[in-house]
Amino acid sequence: MNHRRAPEASRSALVPQALAEIEGSPEGGDWSRAFGHLTVMGPEAVGELRIRPGGTYVDATLGGGGHSRLILEALGAEGRLIALDQDSEPLDWAVKGWGRQEPRLKAVAGNFGELGDILAGLALGGVDGILLDLGLSSRQLAAPGRGFSWVSDEPLDMRLNQEGGLTAREVVNRYPEKELADLIWRYGEERASRRLARAMVTARRQKPLATTGELAALVARSLYRPGPPPRIHPATRTFMALRIEVNHELTALEKFLKSAPGLLRPGGRLVIISFHSLEDRLVKEAFRAKDEEGRCPWLALHKKPVTPGQAELDRNPRARSAKLRAAEKTPV
Repeated sequence: MNHRRAPEASRSALVPQALAEIEGSPEGGDWSRAFGHLTVMGPEAVGELRIRPGGTYVDATLGGGGHSRLILEALGAEGRLIALDQDSEPLDWAVKGWGRQEPRLKAVAGNFGELGDILAGLALGGVDGILLDLGLSSRQLAAPGRGFSWVSDEPLDMRLNQEGGLTAREVVNRYPEKELADLIWRYGEERASRRLARAMVTARRQKPLATTGELAALVARSLYRPGPPPRIHPATRTFMALRIEVNHELTALEKFLKSAPGLLRPGGRLVIISFHSLEDRLVKEAFRAKDEEGRCPWLALHKKPVTPGQAELDRNPRARSAKLRAAEKTPV
């Protein structure tokens, strides 16, 4: 099922327009500002990697490149950075923008769940550190035509990889009522999931739910309660659940966590920033899990997750739910 994508003119114009603005600025430029995303816990995350100048590292969720640029600053001339993203725009942003003259950078199209295959294809037997930021960038949330938000009424899409695959429209219009209720509860932790699923099935019998505005309005009506307006939009949890389902986010994370010990050299470090309790729980459990011989391949570096400081929260309120966990691969 095909839906309207973000206008190509606006997407392709991002890099040359930003280059002109940044290169002409007296401060030397601000790539994150130009991309429309603030890096979360950048110094903390990169510091946990304990970067060796000649090492090989992976930024498994490239985004605007904030973490990648910090890693490159810490690397020496012989160091190497592999940066992944399944969205074509961050890759274009890196290759043609901030990283266009950076020989140590290898930008690769792909999902972090496939990192093992990607590293094997690059003939890399192991790396010294992996950074995974599971947050969706502010630019992706705001980009027209992507269907992540109800702020503007647009086609229900929510795909990170625009080349194909399941869309949110297909989920809300094709999934059976019980399956809809289960995923809204499991991924969105929405207590009224059954009521919402019933409302979606009833509405789609009249006509398919086609836009973010239609779905957000339906959720708001279904969850209406008298009194002051809620702190967050009533559709927040439902939209998050649909996004996770469409992009198989937890499945990819589980696959990555299972493969990660085999991707790192002994002493290598894994740093993960999560924004959802389900993600954080998977990471915490993985860092405690034991192999078939009863050994844990990880040494967790903190008993509790590291969270953003107040200065960062004042600058970027969206970082409030971020949790950073880090672990070191133990010697075999």
